Amino acid sequence: MVDINTGLIAIGAALSIGLTAIATAMAEKGIGTAAIGAMAEKEELFGKGLILTVIPESIVIFGLVVSILILGLAATH
Repeated sequence: MVDINTGLIAIGAALSIGLTAIATAMAEKGIGTAAIGAMAEKEELFGKGLILTVIPESIVIFGLVVSILILGLAATH
């Protein structure tokens, strides 16, 4: 039988990755739109636009790390 603590731990891990994924999508939407607009005017801004579009991915990586830590700490408890 699974107790409620196991379920709450799973919900916490899911929220940490899910909410960071949504936040990253919102950030990339705005940055991507601006980067495409800038590249339409000056094609040499492609490299900077690409780098700025990839930067929000670190938010998801942090969420994944937190999720793994939550599950790892729960396994030892």
